[in-house]
Amino acid sequence: MMGSNHNHSAESIHGISSSFGHEKCESYLIFRCEVSLGDGFRACLYFLGLGYCFIGLSAITARFFRSMENIVKHTRMVVEINPSTNEETVRHEKVWNYTIADITLLAFGTSFPQISLATIDAIRNIGQLYAGGLGPGTLVGSAAFDLFPIHAVCVVVPKAGELKKISDLGVWLVELFWSFWAYIWLYIILEVWTPNVVTLWEASLTVLQFGLLLMHAYVQDKHWRYLSLPFARSERPEDWVPEEAASCDDTEVFETNEDENRRIIDIFSIHSAREADPEYRKLPQNDLAESSIEQSSKKIRLGESHVLSIWKQQFVDAFKFAEWTKSNNTYLWLAKISWQALLVPWRLLFALVPPYQIAHGWIAFICSLCFISGVAYIITQLTDLISCVTGINQYVIAFTALAAGTSWPDLVASKIAAERQTTADSAIANITCSNSVNIYIGIGFPWLIDTLYNFIALGEPLRIKNANGLSFSLLVFFCTSAGCIAVLVLRRVTLGAELGGPRLWGWLTSVYLMMLWIIFVVLSSLSVLGII
Repeated sequence: MMGSNHNHSAESIHGISSSFGHEKCESYLIFRCEVSLGDGFRACLYFLGLGYCFIGLSAITARFFRSMENIVKHTRMVVEINPSTNEETVRHEKVWNYTIADITLLAFGTSFPQISLATIDAIRNIGQLYAGGLGPGTLVGSAAFDLFPIHAVCVVVPKAGELKKISDLGVWLVELFWSFWAYIWLYIILEVWTPNVVTLWEASLTVLQFGLLLMHAYVQDKHWRYLSLPFARSERPEDWVPEEAASCDDTEVFETNEDENRRIIDIFSIHSAREADPEYRKLPQNDLAESSIEQSSKKIRLGESHVLSIWKQQFVDAFKFAEWTKSNNTYLWLAKISWQALLVPWRLLFALVPPYQIAHGWIAFICSLCFISGVAYIITQLTDLISCVTGINQYVIAFTALAAGTSWPDLVASKIAAERQTTADSAIANITCSNSVNIYIGIGFPWLIDTLYNFIALGEPLRIKNANGLSFSLLVFFCTSAGCIAVLVLRRVTLGAELGGPRLWGWLTSVYLMMLWIIFVVLSSLSVLGII
């Protein structure tokens, strides 16, 4: 997709330039004639393209989230026989463990843009002695975005006065431990054992630790004696997302909060308005099961023709704009229409994802991840071009724009979980687990690819560019994250819950967390540029 002249690619440019007077960038995205355009104009175009890709990520997240919910809701029939009466009792139990679903499906799925980007960056640099910096920079920056801005959003999402707390503190502490250990482990690799070098066994151990996280969390969730922390679990819903929970539109990112009798722009809502219809949301969970539902004022069967009908409807809905009453603000209406118009190409493309009613949602889940990978590939190319055209260091772009844009699915998933669940478990678990996934899989797997190739083909270890800057960012992250966890503990002690509560305290917490994120971004960027 990108031009073949990589001698002038962004990877060869270090530092930051305050003007566009550096060597002409000969790389291009689609057409060679892009090179003839002015650097300033090209930079604007590429930044707009990057932003549009982030919009695409938010659009595909809607389908990913619905498919994930369908997977988690899947049950199996268990027949139990009473030994004294020989009576059979039939019950349905969840296939997925609540905690494991949070770590794997939710955290892994929402972190997939960063994982894809890092893996693509590793493959592009395979055979080189130095690992690409785009992936690690994005993943460390994403960890800060997950911890600070996403917590800041989730704190104010519940209605005024509504409190949502973590029901299983033991599981959260286990996830928090592995999240912090991931970054300690990364610092040890970069600065202690083999400074500026990653060996094959270090990369392998990094990936294997994700398995240890899963086992430890499962043991804690089951409260195995002698192996789990002695924390009692308060009441927790059986369903990952309650059936009665309402949802909103993936294009309905502008909506009003009628409960507070004032118009508020909510740019984080991504669910489908059609799915808010109870009859639509209660579609059967079994593969092509026989059932009747009301759709377009008539009954149809959920057979093969029904699935094709739903799939066809996805393409029709891609061109539909949501209805808007005359009583609404004109400017809000224009913003809503403009946003929906921007989403039409993405909605049409993502309508190719099969309906989530097939195979318990697995096909839609996998297809959604494939589309996310495709968008991530375009993002890597645009990032190279932005760095090439402007001279901005790739690490700076990774810490800021890429970290925020690729973490959008994390933000959406946590926001929806904070909205729709009765507890704060999944909203906060998605944050801590995503940070673990970012290191163990997002950095570990790409490093494993490169170190394995270098070990077999070159007989050389993998070296890390700007390892000192990355290590400094980890230290800043530790200090600021301590402030984040401290305020969550304070809210638990004083208000009785991590999320929600009085609006004033919610917004004060939100502003405080955003300030921590700004501190991290500024200090990390200055370190990478060699200013501090």
